[in-house]
Parts: sequence; structure tokens; C-alpha cells
Amino acid sequence: MAETGGGVTVTEKLKGWFPERVQLHIAMLALQFGYAGFHVVSRAALNMGISKIVFPVYRNILAFILLLPFAYFLEKKERPPINWGLAVHFFLLAIVGITANQAFYLLGLDNTSPTFASALQNSVPAITFLMATILGIEKVRLDRKDGISKVVGTLFCIAGASVITLFKGPTIYSPSPTLNSVRAASPVLQSLGDATGKSWTLGCLFLIGHCLSWSGWLVLQAPVLKKYPARLSFTSYQLFFGILQFLVVAAFMERDINAWFIRTGAELFSVFYAGVVASGIAFAVQIWCIDRGGPVFVALYQPVQTLVVALMASVALGEEFYLGGIIGAVLIITGLYLVLWGKSEERKFALQKQPGLVQAPTDQGAPRITGQHAKSITQPLLPESTQNV
Repeated sequence: MAETGGGVTVTEKLKGWFPERVQLHIAMLALQFGYAGFHVVSRAALNMGISKIVFPVYRNILAFILLLPFAYFLEKKERPPINWGLAVHFFLLAIVGITANQAFYLLGLDNTSPTFASALQNSVPAITFLMATILGIEKVRLDRKDGISKVVGTLFCIAGASVITLFKGPTIYSPSPTLNSVRAASPVLQSLGDATGKSWTLGCLFLIGHCLSWSGWLVLQAPVLKKYPARLSFTSYQLFFGILQFLVVAAFMERDINAWFIRTGAELFSVFYAGVVASGIAFAVQIWCIDRGGPVFVALYQPVQTLVVALMASVALGEEFYLGGIIGAVLIITGLYLVLWGKSEERKFALQKQPGLVQAPTDQGAPRITGQHAKSITQPLLPESTQNV
């Protein structure tokens, strides 16, 4: 490592300028911009006419190619041997977490808008908590404030999703003349205008299906990860089976060979962005942020994505904002923070009741829990993978 004049390495000097706390915030902001771009790029691809089956096939192939060498070399020594039982688990997880998840997302996005797709995704932690509670994975203490907060937060998220689905309401914001002139000046942006003639309610139902699939995947993957803790390989196997499943679906529903050709640079960019940025690079960034800052820290940035999506979609797609969507988004974001606050309080209570747990301070000053109970405190409410949309 190169040294500066005072004998300090470049890495150490950078750490002095950008402590880990700052690095984490920068990384999370970049991650939200990356995901926000994916919402807008995906809607633009659908508006351009790209197949809703071809798009995820190419996206997952790119993500698989990008992830496979890291999974093979980095986990070569710790990767457990594969068997038929694990293969079946990976196949079923791929159905829930990749095939159904991504298909519902694209169908919902095609009938609504990037902003509301992102807003509904804020409900995933609460839905995951509800599923985990029903299955007995999560415990709820209604005699404590953390339990009440998680239950109330879940109800807020359900109410918000219901409002978005059932009540569109009047338009309360349209792009300003300045933004419209920006779009008019760009033939590319002008061609990506919001599609009309779609079913808003049907689209919201598809997006709820997307959130349910994502939440179900988060809950169901927890026991499999205990048997197969090599996360990169774990995700690679699911991507492989997800690609096969989409190809089977395509054999029945996308028989037009012309649909498989990428004709324009914009279509190529959308596929490349989805596979490399939204699946590959985002995976590595989120894993690092969860490891260094914790899952709650990562989830707290989720509403930022909704705001960025709204701004991007307004400029690129000329998207209008409706009263029902904004009310629903506020309810969902409020519910998200109530659930996360409840989890944080539950974590503090567990530390007080379990003195054997080791609190290793991180560079942000937040304790990192180690010991046999650490995983149950942080999982399965929040994802450690980015195969979310």
C-alpha cells in the first residue's frame, strides 16, 4: 500500500477524511439512488415495449454471471456440499423470491407508477414481521411498548397499502412547465411518458403480490441459510433456478422470437442497469452496509428511495401524484418506522436480559451483537440480499 509523506497509507488517510459513519451514509444514499433508478428504468423499458418475460430473464442472467465468480472463489472453502434436499429448497425459494416476486413487480409497475411501487415496498418489513409472527418465528409481547409499536406499525402499513389500492383520488401535483419543457426537449424522455389505459387497482394488487412474495422469501430463506450459510452461493443457485423458471414460462407465453432481440440502446441500457447495477453492485453494497451498520440502519433509508423515485419519475416520465397515493405512502412510512423502532427497543431489552451477549461497538457507536441469539434479533425482518424486485 502506498504511503504518503508522513508514513500514513492512502487508505488510512481516506478513513481520516471519511470515517466509516460517513462512508455508510454515502453508500446508503448511493444505494437508494441506484434502486430509484431501477424503478424508473424498468418503467421506461415497459413503455418502450420490452417483454415482461424477456426483461427479467436477461436481468437475472447478467446478475448470475456477475455473481458466480465471486461465489465460487470467495466461498470455495466454506461452501457446504449441495444435495437434492438443498436443491429443492433453492428451487422453491426461486419461485417465491425471484420468479413470482419479479413477475408481480413488473405487472404492477406496468399498471401503476414507479413512485407507488416504491411506496408499497416500504411495507415489506411490516408484512415480513406479520408472516414471521404467524409462523411463530417472531414473538410479540403486547405487554411491552416494543410489541405494541410493531403491531401498530403493521396495521399502519396495511392501511396505507389499502388506501393506495382502493383510493386513487384527485391529482394534487403535475410536473411544472419547466419540467415539461425539459422532457419536451429530449426525444428519449418524451417517448417514455406514463402509459395510459391501465388498471390502477389491478396494478396495486400485483404490487401487493410482489411485497407478499418478497416477504415470504425473507421468512422462508432463514431456515435454509442455517443449513447453507454461504450467502453468495445461496443467491447464485436461486438465480440459476429463477432463470430456468422464467425460460419455462417464456416457452408458453413468449413464443415471438422477435421479443428476444434488443433493438435500441435504451433497451440495452435498461437490461444492463437492472442486471448489473440493481442486482449485482447493489447486492455487494447492501451486504456491506448491513454488516457494518446493521439491518435497522439500512431499512431506515428505504423511504429516501420513494422520494428520489418521485423526483426522477416526475422528470423522466412526467408522472403525476395523486392524493390517495400520498396518503398511503405517509401511512406506510409511518408504519415502517414504528416497526423498526419496536425492533430496536426489543433489541435493547434483549441485551438487558441477556448479559452473556457481547456488545462489540462499531465505528458508528452502535453495538454489534454477537453470540447465539444475535441472528434471531436481526432476522428475518430485513433482507441481506437485493433480489427484491
